[in-house]
Amino acid sequence: MTPQELKNSILQFAIQGKLVEQRPEEGPAEELFVQIQKEKQRLVKEGKIKKEKPLPEISEEEKPFKIPKSWMWVRVGALFQHNTGKALNSINRTGKCLKYITTSNLYWNRFELNQLKEMFFTDSEIEKCTVKKGDLLVCEGGDIGRAAIWQSDEDIRIQNHIHRLRPYYPICVKFFYYLFFLYKQAGLIGGKGIGIKGLSSKAIHVLVFPLPPLAEQKRIVVKIEELLPYIDSYEQAWNKLEQLNKRFPGDMKKSLLQYAIQGKLVEQRPEEGTAEELFAQIQEEKQRLVKEGKIKKEKPLPEITEKEKPFEIPDSWMWVRVGALFQHNTGKALNSINRTGKCLKYITTSNLYWNRFELNQLKEMFFTDSEIEKCTVKKGDLLVCEGGDIGRAAIWQSDKDIRIQNHIHRLRPYYPICVKFFYYLFFLYKQTGLIGGKGIGIKGLSSKAIHVLVFPLPPLAEQKRIVAKLEQLLPLCERLKR
Repeated sequence: MTPQELKNSILQFAIQGKLVEQRPEEGPAEELFVQIQKEKQRLVKEGKIKKEKPLPEISEEEKPFKIPKSWMWVRVGALFQHNTGKALNSINRTGKCLKYITTSNLYWNRFELNQLKEMFFTDSEIEKCTVKKGDLLVCEGGDIGRAAIWQSDEDIRIQNHIHRLRPYYPICVKFFYYLFFLYKQAGLIGGKGIGIKGLSSKAIHVLVFPLPPLAEQKRIVVKIEELLPYIDSYEQAWNKLEQLNKRFPGDMKKSLLQYAIQGKLVEQRPEEGTAEELFAQIQEEKQRLVKEGKIKKEKPLPEITEKEKPFEIPDSWMWVRVGALFQHNTGKALNSINRTGKCLKYITTSNLYWNRFELNQLKEMFFTDSEIEKCTVKKGDLLVCEGGDIGRAAIWQSDKDIRIQNHIHRLRPYYPICVKFFYYLFFLYKQTGLIGGKGIGIKGLSSKAIHVLVFPLPPLAEQKRIVAKLEQLLPLCERLKR
Protein backbone atom coordinates (compact mmCIF):
# COMPACT_ATOMS: atom_id res chain seq x y z
CA MET A 1 0.00 0.00 0.00
CA THR A 2 1.39 3.41 -0.95
CA PRO A 3 1.55 6.21 1.66
CA GLN A 4 -1.21 8.06 -0.20
CA GLU A 5 -3.41 4.94 -0.23
CA LEU A 6 -2.81 4.47 3.50
CA LYS A 7 -3.70 8.09 4.22
CA ASN A 8 -6.81 7.83 2.05
CA SER A 9 -7.86 4.65 3.86
CA ILE A 10 -7.57 6.33 7.25
CA LEU A 11 -9.55 9.35 6.04
CA GLN A 12 -12.13 7.07 4.44
CA PHE A 13 -12.58 5.32 7.77
CA ALA A 14 -12.80 8.69 9.47
CA ILE A 15 -15.55 10.17 7.30
CA GLN A 16 -17.53 6.92 7.38
CA GLY A 17 -17.60 6.93 11.17
CA LYS A 18 -15.24 3.94 11.54
CA LEU A 19 -12.16 5.62 13.00
CA VAL A 20 -13.58 6.45 16.45
CA GLU A 21 -16.58 5.07 18.28
CA GLN A 22 -19.98 6.78 18.37
CA ARG A 23 -21.02 7.89 21.87
CA PRO A 24 -24.77 8.24 22.52
CA GLU A 25 -24.17 10.89 25.20
CA GLU A 26 -22.79 13.24 22.48
CA GLY A 27 -26.21 13.39 20.86
CA PRO A 28 -27.09 12.97 17.17
CA ALA A 29 -26.01 15.19 14.28
CA GLU A 30 -29.63 16.39 13.90
CA GLU A 31 -29.32 18.31 17.18
CA LEU A 32 -26.14 20.03 15.96
CA PHE A 33 -27.78 20.76 12.62
CA VAL A 34 -30.75 22.44 14.37
CA GLN A 35 -28.34 24.68 16.31
CA ILE A 36 -26.53 25.61 13.09
CA GLN A 37 -29.79 26.53 11.36
CA LYS A 38 -30.93 28.63 14.36
CA GLU A 39 -27.67 30.56 14.20
CA LYS A 40 -28.05 30.98 10.44
CA GLN A 41 -31.57 32.38 10.89
CA ARG A 42 -30.34 34.78 13.59
CA LEU A 43 -27.71 36.15 11.20
CA VAL A 44 -30.41 36.59 8.54
CA LYS A 45 -32.67 38.48 10.97
CA GLU A 46 -29.79 40.76 12.00
CA GLY A 47 -29.09 41.50 8.34
CA LYS A 48 -25.58 40.05 8.50
CA ILE A 49 -26.31 37.54 5.73
CA LYS A 50 -28.98 37.35 3.04
CA LYS A 51 -31.86 34.92 3.18
CA GLU A 52 -31.43 32.08 0.71
CA LYS A 53 -33.77 29.75 -1.11
CA PRO A 54 -34.26 26.40 0.65
CA LEU A 55 -31.60 23.90 -0.34
CA PRO A 56 -32.82 20.86 -2.32
CA GLU A 57 -33.44 17.58 -0.54
CA ILE A 58 -30.53 15.14 -0.66
CA SER A 59 -31.35 12.10 -2.78
CA GLU A 60 -30.03 8.61 -2.11
CA GLU A 61 -28.00 8.77 -5.32
CA GLU A 62 -26.04 11.75 -3.97
CA LYS A 63 -24.80 9.87 -0.90
CA PRO A 64 -21.39 8.40 -1.86
CA PHE A 65 -21.09 6.02 1.13
CA LYS A 66 -22.83 4.82 4.28
CA ILE A 67 -22.57 6.75 7.55
CA PRO A 68 -23.58 5.96 11.16
CA LYS A 69 -27.18 6.46 12.24
CA SER A 70 -26.15 9.29 14.56
CA TRP A 71 -24.76 11.26 11.59
CA MET A 72 -26.63 12.96 8.77
CA TRP A 73 -26.05 14.14 5.21
CA VAL A 74 -25.99 17.92 4.70
CA ARG A 75 -25.15 20.41 1.98
CA VAL A 76 -22.19 22.73 2.38
CA GLY A 77 -24.48 25.76 2.02
CA ALA A 78 -26.33 24.66 5.18
CA LEU A 79 -23.13 24.78 7.25
CA PHE A 80 -21.06 27.59 5.76
CA GLN A 81 -21.57 31.09 4.48
CA HIS A 82 -19.48 31.25 1.36
CA ASN A 83 -18.14 33.88 -0.99
CA THR A 84 -15.61 34.04 -3.74
CA GLY A 85 -13.12 36.91 -3.92
CA LYS A 86 -12.67 39.82 -6.30
CA ALA A 87 -11.93 39.44 -10.01
CA LEU A 88 -8.72 41.09 -11.20
CA ASN A 89 -9.32 44.63 -12.40
CA SER A 90 -6.28 46.76 -13.21
CA ILE A 91 -8.41 49.72 -14.38
CA ASN A 92 -10.55 50.25 -11.27
CA ARG A 93 -8.37 51.92 -8.64
CA THR A 94 -11.12 52.87 -6.20
CA GLY A 95 -10.75 52.07 -2.51
CA LYS A 96 -7.76 50.74 -0.60
CA CYS A 97 -4.79 48.99 -2.16
CA LEU A 98 -4.50 45.70 -0.24
CA LYS A 99 -2.69 42.42 -0.55
CA TYR A 100 -4.66 39.36 -1.66
CA ILE A 101 -4.14 35.66 -2.27
CA THR A 102 -4.85 33.59 -5.37
CA THR A 103 -5.00 29.85 -5.99
CA SER A 104 -1.21 29.97 -6.53
CA ASN A 105 -0.82 30.87 -2.84
CA LEU A 106 -3.20 28.18 -1.56
CA TYR A 107 -1.91 24.62 -1.08
CA TRP A 108 -3.19 21.63 0.86
CA ASN A 109 -3.24 22.67 4.52
CA ARG A 110 -0.85 25.59 4.00
CA PHE A 111 -0.25 28.91 2.25
CA GLU A 112 2.78 30.28 0.39
CA LEU A 113 2.76 34.02 1.05
CA ASN A 114 6.20 35.15 -0.16
CA GLN A 115 4.91 36.82 -3.32
CA LEU A 116 1.57 38.48 -2.60
CA LYS A 117 0.11 40.89 -5.13
CA GLU A 118 -1.96 43.99 -4.40
CA MET A 119 -5.26 45.28 -5.77
CA PHE A 120 -7.77 48.04 -4.94
CA PHE A 121 -10.80 47.03 -2.85
CA THR A 122 -13.83 49.17 -2.00
CA ASP A 123 -15.36 48.92 1.50
CA SER A 124 -18.08 46.55 0.28
CA GLU A 125 -15.51 44.40 -1.50
CA ILE A 126 -13.35 44.28 1.62
CA GLU A 127 -16.31 42.92 3.59
CA LYS A 128 -17.07 40.29 0.94
CA CYS A 129 -13.48 39.26 0.17
CA THR A 130 -11.75 39.35 3.56
CA VAL A 131 -10.58 36.14 5.15
CA LYS A 132 -10.47 35.81 8.94
CA LYS A 133 -8.86 33.27 11.23
CA GLY A 134 -10.73 29.96 11.04
CA ASP A 135 -12.11 30.41 7.51
CA LEU A 136 -11.77 27.42 5.19
CA LEU A 137 -10.48 28.42 1.75
CA VAL A 138 -11.11 26.19 -1.25
CA CYS A 139 -9.83 26.49 -4.83
CA GLU A 140 -12.47 27.02 -7.49
CA GLY A 141 -9.81 27.20 -10.21
CA GLY A 142 -6.37 25.66 -10.53
CA ASP A 143 -6.26 22.42 -8.54
CA ILE A 144 -10.03 22.31 -7.99
CA GLY A 145 -11.02 21.56 -4.38
CA ARG A 146 -7.59 22.16 -2.86
CA ALA A 147 -8.16 23.60 0.60
CA ALA A 148 -6.55 25.10 3.69
CA ILE A 149 -7.69 26.83 6.88
CA TRP A 150 -6.57 30.42 7.43
CA GLN A 151 -4.81 30.30 10.83
CA SER A 152 -3.35 33.80 10.99
CA ASP A 153 -4.70 36.56 13.26
CA GLU A 154 -4.05 38.95 10.37
CA ASP A 155 -6.87 39.23 7.83
CA ILE A 156 -6.26 38.82 4.08
CA ARG A 157 -8.27 39.29 0.89
CA ILE A 158 -8.97 36.67 -1.80
CA GLN A 159 -9.24 36.67 -5.58
CA ASN A 160 -12.36 35.34 -7.30
CA HIS A 161 -11.10 31.79 -7.91
CA ILE A 162 -11.10 31.02 -4.18
CA HIS A 163 -14.16 30.12 -2.07
CA ARG A 164 -14.25 31.42 1.48
CA LEU A 165 -16.25 29.08 3.73
CA ARG A 166 -17.12 30.61 7.11
CA PRO A 167 -19.17 28.37 9.44
CA TYR A 168 -22.47 29.73 10.78
CA TYR A 169 -21.83 27.95 14.05
CA PRO A 170 -18.61 26.81 15.84
CA ILE A 171 -18.13 23.45 14.16
CA CYS A 172 -14.77 21.63 13.73
CA VAL A 173 -13.56 23.19 10.48
CA LYS A 174 -10.55 20.85 10.29
CA PHE A 175 -12.93 17.90 9.90
CA PHE A 176 -14.36 19.53 6.76
CA TYR A 177 -10.87 20.29 5.45
CA TYR A 178 -10.20 16.54 5.58
CA LEU A 179 -13.50 15.94 3.77
CA PHE A 180 -12.35 18.15 0.89
CA PHE A 181 -9.00 16.36 0.83
CA LEU A 182 -10.55 12.88 0.64
CA TYR A 183 -13.27 13.94 -1.81
CA LYS A 184 -10.50 15.27 -4.06
CA GLN A 185 -8.42 12.09 -3.78
CA ALA A 186 -11.47 9.92 -4.43
CA GLY A 187 -12.45 11.91 -7.52
CA LEU A 188 -15.67 13.23 -5.94
CA ILE A 189 -14.36 16.74 -6.70
CA GLY A 190 -12.61 17.51 -9.99
CA GLY A 191 -12.64 13.84 -10.94
CA LYS A 192 -14.19 11.55 -13.51
CA GLY A 193 -17.48 9.70 -13.56
CA ILE A 194 -19.93 10.99 -10.95
CA GLY A 195 -17.41 13.44 -9.52
CA ILE A 196 -17.99 17.21 -9.66
CA LYS A 197 -15.83 18.47 -12.57
CA GLY A 198 -15.70 22.12 -11.50
CA LEU A 199 -16.42 23.85 -8.21
CA SER A 200 -18.51 26.92 -8.97
CA SER A 201 -20.38 28.79 -6.23
CA LYS A 202 -23.51 26.83 -7.09
CA ALA A 203 -21.65 23.49 -7.09
CA ILE A 204 -19.96 24.04 -3.71
CA HIS A 205 -23.23 25.34 -2.21
CA VAL A 206 -25.03 22.04 -2.86
CA LEU A 207 -22.04 19.72 -2.28
CA VAL A 208 -23.08 16.86 0.01
CA PHE A 209 -21.04 16.15 3.15
CA PRO A 210 -21.52 13.82 6.15
CA LEU A 211 -22.12 15.64 9.45
CA PRO A 212 -21.16 13.90 12.73
CA PRO A 213 -21.97 15.28 16.19
CA LEU A 214 -19.58 18.10 17.12
CA ALA A 215 -17.69 16.17 19.82
CA GLU A 216 -17.17 13.31 17.41
CA GLN A 217 -15.86 15.68 14.71
CA LYS A 218 -13.22 16.82 17.18
CA ARG A 219 -12.31 13.27 18.24
CA ILE A 220 -11.98 12.22 14.61
CA VAL A 221 -9.59 15.10 13.89
CA VAL A 222 -7.53 14.30 17.01
CA LYS A 223 -7.25 10.66 15.91
CA ILE A 224 -6.32 11.61 12.31
CA GLU A 225 -3.61 13.98 13.53
CA GLU A 226 -2.35 11.35 15.93
CA LEU A 227 -1.92 8.94 12.99
CA LEU A 228 -0.53 11.35 10.36
CA PRO A 229 3.04 11.44 11.80
CA TYR A 230 3.14 7.64 11.46
CA ILE A 231 2.03 7.98 7.83
CA ASP A 232 4.81 10.55 7.30
CA SER A 233 7.36 8.10 8.73
CA TYR A 234 5.92 5.36 6.57
CA GLU A 235 6.16 7.65 3.53
CA GLN A 236 9.85 8.37 4.19
CA ALA A 237 10.58 4.65 4.49
CA TRP A 238 8.47 3.93 1.41
CA ASN A 239 10.27 6.57 -0.66
CA LYS A 240 13.68 5.22 0.34
CA LEU A 241 12.58 1.72 -0.61
CA GLU A 242 11.15 2.95 -3.92
CA GLN A 243 14.39 4.77 -4.74
CA LEU A 244 16.35 1.65 -3.83
CA ASN A 245 14.08 -0.50 -5.98
CA LYS A 246 14.43 1.90 -8.92
CA ARG A 247 18.20 2.12 -8.60
CA PHE A 248 18.80 -1.54 -7.81
CA PRO A 249 18.41 -3.00 -11.34
CA GLY A 250 20.66 -0.30 -12.83
CA ASP A 251 23.17 -0.56 -9.98
CA MET A 252 23.17 -4.33 -10.27
CA LYS A 253 23.76 -4.15 -14.02
CA LYS A 254 26.61 -1.69 -13.55
CA SER A 255 28.13 -3.87 -10.81
CA LEU A 256 27.94 -6.98 -12.97
CA LEU A 257 29.67 -5.18 -15.83
CA GLN A 258 32.26 -3.71 -13.47
CA TYR A 259 33.02 -7.19 -12.13
CA ALA A 260 33.14 -8.55 -15.68
CA ILE A 261 35.69 -6.10 -17.05
CA GLN A 262 37.83 -6.35 -13.91
CA GLY A 263 38.07 -10.13 -14.24
CA LYS A 264 35.93 -10.89 -11.17
CA LEU A 265 32.82 -12.37 -12.82
CA VAL A 266 34.35 -15.65 -14.01
CA GLU A 267 37.48 -17.46 -12.92
CA GLN A 268 40.78 -17.26 -14.77
CA ARG A 269 41.91 -20.60 -16.26
CA PRO A 270 45.65 -21.07 -16.87
CA GLU A 271 44.98 -23.53 -19.72
CA GLU A 272 43.33 -20.71 -21.71
CA GLY A 273 46.68 -18.93 -22.06
CA THR A 274 47.34 -15.23 -21.53
CA ALA A 275 46.26 -12.00 -23.12
CA GLU A 276 49.83 -11.44 -24.27
CA GLU A 277 49.61 -14.58 -26.44
CA LEU A 278 46.31 -13.40 -27.93
CA PHE A 279 47.72 -9.92 -28.48
CA ALA A 280 50.71 -11.36 -30.36
CA GLN A 281 48.34 -13.23 -32.70
CA ILE A 282 46.33 -10.05 -33.30
CA GLN A 283 49.47 -8.10 -34.19
CA GLU A 284 50.63 -10.86 -36.53
CA GLU A 285 47.32 -10.70 -38.37
CA LYS A 286 47.51 -6.91 -38.49
CA GLN A 287 50.99 -7.04 -40.02
CA ARG A 288 49.81 -9.58 -42.60
CA LEU A 289 47.00 -7.19 -43.67
CA VAL A 290 49.57 -4.39 -43.98
CA LYS A 291 51.88 -6.52 -46.16
CA GLU A 292 48.98 -7.47 -48.41
CA GLY A 293 48.06 -3.79 -48.80
CA LYS A 294 44.63 -4.26 -47.28
CA ILE A 295 45.31 -1.68 -44.55
CA LYS A 296 47.86 1.10 -44.21
CA LYS A 297 50.85 0.90 -41.92
CA GLU A 298 50.39 3.11 -38.85
CA LYS A 299 52.72 4.84 -36.46
CA PRO A 300 53.41 2.79 -33.31
CA LEU A 301 50.83 3.44 -30.62
CA PRO A 302 52.08 5.22 -27.49
CA GLU A 303 52.95 3.17 -24.41
CA ILE A 304 50.13 2.93 -21.85
CA THR A 305 50.97 4.79 -18.66
CA GLU A 306 49.86 3.77 -15.17
CA LYS A 307 47.66 6.88 -14.98
CA GLU A 308 45.65 5.69 -17.98
CA LYS A 309 44.65 2.41 -16.33
CA PRO A 310 41.27 3.05 -14.63
CA PHE A 311 41.22 -0.12 -12.49
CA GLU A 312 43.12 -3.31 -11.57
CA ILE A 313 42.94 -6.35 -13.87
CA PRO A 314 44.13 -9.99 -13.47
CA ASP A 315 47.76 -10.89 -14.19
CA SER A 316 46.70 -12.95 -17.23
CA TRP A 317 45.08 -9.86 -18.82
CA MET A 318 46.75 -6.82 -20.36
CA TRP A 319 45.95 -3.22 -21.19
CA VAL A 320 45.73 -2.37 -24.90
CA ARG A 321 44.65 0.50 -27.10
CA VAL A 322 41.60 0.17 -29.35
CA GLY A 323 43.74 0.88 -32.41
CA ALA A 324 45.78 -2.25 -31.69
CA LEU A 325 42.66 -4.46 -31.85
CA PHE A 326 40.41 -2.83 -34.44
CA GLN A 327 40.71 -1.23 -37.83
CA HIS A 328 38.45 1.78 -37.60
CA ASN A 329 36.90 4.26 -39.98
CA THR A 330 34.23 6.89 -39.79
CA GLY A 331 31.59 7.21 -42.50
CA LYS A 332 30.92 9.82 -45.16
CA ALA A 333 30.00 13.43 -44.39
CA LEU A 334 26.69 14.65 -45.78
CA ASN A 335 27.06 16.18 -49.23
CA SER A 336 23.88 17.00 -51.16
CA ILE A 337 25.84 18.57 -54.08
CA ASN A 338 28.10 15.64 -54.98
CA ARG A 339 25.95 13.06 -56.81
CA THR A 340 28.81 10.86 -58.08
CA GLY A 341 28.64 7.10 -57.61
CA LYS A 342 25.79 4.93 -56.35
CA CYS A 343 22.80 6.19 -54.35
CA LEU A 344 22.75 3.98 -51.26
CA LYS A 345 21.07 3.91 -47.88
CA TYR A 346 23.13 4.78 -44.82
CA ILE A 347 22.75 5.03 -41.06
CA THR A 348 23.42 7.96 -38.74
CA THR A 349 23.71 8.25 -34.96
CA SER A 350 19.90 8.64 -34.88
CA ASN A 351 19.62 5.02 -36.10
CA LEU A 352 22.19 3.63 -33.65
CA TYR A 353 21.07 2.77 -30.08
CA TRP A 354 22.58 0.66 -27.34
CA ASN A 355 22.76 -2.89 -28.69
CA ARG A 356 20.20 -2.26 -31.45
CA PHE A 357 19.37 -0.24 -34.57
CA GLU A 358 16.23 1.58 -35.67
CA LEU A 359 16.12 1.25 -39.45
CA ASN A 360 12.58 2.38 -40.33
CA GLN A 361 13.63 5.74 -41.74
CA LEU A 362 16.91 5.34 -43.60
CA LYS A 363 18.14 8.16 -45.82
CA GLU A 364 20.12 7.83 -49.06
CA MET A 365 23.30 9.46 -50.34
CA PHE A 366 25.72 9.01 -53.26
CA PHE A 367 28.88 6.98 -52.56
CA THR A 368 31.86 6.48 -54.90
CA ASP A 369 33.54 3.05 -55.04
CA SER A 370 36.31 4.15 -52.66
CA GLU A 371 33.76 5.62 -50.23
CA ILE A 372 31.74 2.40 -50.32
CA GLU A 373 34.83 0.44 -49.24
CA LYS A 374 35.59 2.88 -46.42
CA CYS A 375 32.02 3.38 -45.21
CA THR A 376 30.45 -0.08 -45.55
CA VAL A 377 29.50 -2.01 -42.44
CA LYS A 378 29.59 -5.81 -42.45
CA LYS A 379 28.19 -8.37 -40.06
CA GLY A 380 30.21 -8.40 -36.82
CA ASP A 381 31.42 -4.79 -37.04
CA LEU A 382 31.10 -2.75 -33.83
CA LEU A 383 29.62 0.71 -34.48
CA VAL A 384 30.20 3.52 -32.01
CA CYS A 385 28.74 7.06 -31.93
CA GLU A 386 31.24 9.88 -32.32
CA GLY A 387 28.47 12.49 -32.11
CA GLY A 388 25.08 12.54 -30.39
CA ASP A 389 25.20 10.21 -27.38
CA ILE A 390 28.98 9.84 -27.47
CA GLY A 391 30.18 6.22 -27.10
CA ARG A 392 26.79 4.60 -27.69
CA ALA A 393 27.45 1.30 -29.47
CA ALA A 394 25.91 -1.70 -31.18
CA ILE A 395 27.12 -4.69 -33.23
CA TRP A 396 25.86 -4.98 -36.80
CA GLN A 397 24.26 -8.45 -36.91
CA SER A 398 22.67 -8.39 -40.36
CA ASP A 399 24.02 -10.34 -43.34
CA LYS A 400 23.12 -7.30 -45.43
CA ASP A 401 25.79 -4.59 -45.63
CA ILE A 402 25.02 -0.92 -44.86
CA ARG A 403 26.84 2.40 -45.11
CA ILE A 404 27.55 4.88 -42.30
CA GLN A 405 27.66 8.64 -41.96
CA ASN A 406 30.75 10.40 -40.60
CA HIS A 407 29.62 10.62 -36.95
CA ILE A 408 29.85 6.85 -36.54
CA HIS A 409 33.03 4.83 -35.96
CA ARG A 410 33.22 1.43 -37.58
CA LEU A 411 35.42 -0.93 -35.54
CA ARG A 412 36.39 -4.11 -37.38
CA PRO A 413 38.65 -6.52 -35.45
CA TYR A 414 41.95 -7.58 -37.06
CA TYR A 415 41.55 -11.03 -35.53
CA PRO A 416 38.47 -13.08 -34.45
CA ILE A 417 38.02 -11.71 -30.91
CA CYS A 418 34.73 -11.61 -28.97
CA VAL A 419 33.32 -8.29 -30.18
CA LYS A 420 30.41 -8.43 -27.70
CA PHE A 421 32.89 -8.16 -24.82
CA PHE A 422 34.11 -4.84 -26.23
CA TYR A 423 30.54 -3.65 -26.73
CA TYR A 424 30.06 -4.13 -22.98
CA LEU A 425 33.28 -2.20 -22.36
CA PHE A 426 31.89 0.79 -24.27
CA PHE A 427 28.63 0.52 -22.32
CA LEU A 428 30.33 0.51 -18.92
CA TYR A 429 32.87 3.18 -19.87
CA LYS A 430 29.91 5.36 -20.85
CA GLN A 431 27.99 4.64 -17.64
CA THR A 432 30.98 5.39 -15.43
CA GLY A 433 31.95 8.59 -17.28
CA LEU A 434 35.16 7.21 -18.81
CA ILE A 435 33.66 8.22 -22.17
CA GLY A 436 31.70 11.46 -22.54
CA GLY A 437 31.97 12.19 -18.82
CA LYS A 438 33.62 14.67 -16.48
CA GLY A 439 36.99 14.61 -14.78
CA ILE A 440 39.38 12.14 -16.39
CA GLY A 441 36.72 10.89 -18.84
CA ILE A 442 37.10 11.39 -22.59
CA LYS A 443 34.77 14.29 -23.50
CA GLY A 444 34.51 13.58 -27.21
CA LEU A 445 35.31 10.49 -29.25
CA SER A 446 37.20 11.62 -32.33
CA SER A 447 39.12 9.15 -34.50
CA LYS A 448 42.28 10.00 -32.60
CA ALA A 449 40.59 9.60 -29.21
CA ILE A 450 39.05 6.20 -30.00
CA HIS A 451 42.33 5.01 -31.57
CA VAL A 452 44.23 5.47 -28.29
CA LEU A 453 41.38 4.54 -25.93
CA VAL A 454 42.64 2.06 -23.31
CA PHE A 455 40.76 -1.22 -22.82
CA PRO A 456 41.48 -4.37 -20.78
CA LEU A 457 42.14 -7.49 -22.90
CA PRO A 458 41.44 -10.96 -21.42
CA PRO A 459 42.32 -14.25 -23.14
CA LEU A 460 39.83 -15.06 -25.92
CA ALA A 461 38.15 -18.00 -24.17
CA GLU A 462 37.66 -15.87 -21.07
CA GLN A 463 36.11 -13.05 -23.14
CA LYS A 464 33.53 -15.54 -24.39
CA ARG A 465 32.84 -16.94 -20.92
CA ILE A 466 32.39 -13.42 -19.54
CA VAL A 467 29.88 -12.57 -22.27
CA ALA A 468 28.00 -15.83 -21.70
CA LYS A 469 27.75 -15.11 -17.97
CA LEU A 470 26.62 -11.53 -18.57
CA GLU A 471 23.92 -12.62 -20.99
CA GLN A 472 22.71 -15.09 -18.41
CA LEU A 473 22.53 -12.46 -15.62
CA LEU A 474 21.62 -9.17 -17.34
CA PRO A 475 18.08 -10.30 -18.33
CA LEU A 476 17.42 -10.71 -14.59
CA CYS A 477 18.19 -7.00 -14.14
CA GLU A 478 15.69 -6.13 -16.87
CA ARG A 479 13.04 -8.27 -15.16
CA LEU A 480 13.64 -6.40 -11.92
CA LYS A 481 12.99 -3.09 -13.73
CA ARG A 482 9.60 -4.34 -14.86
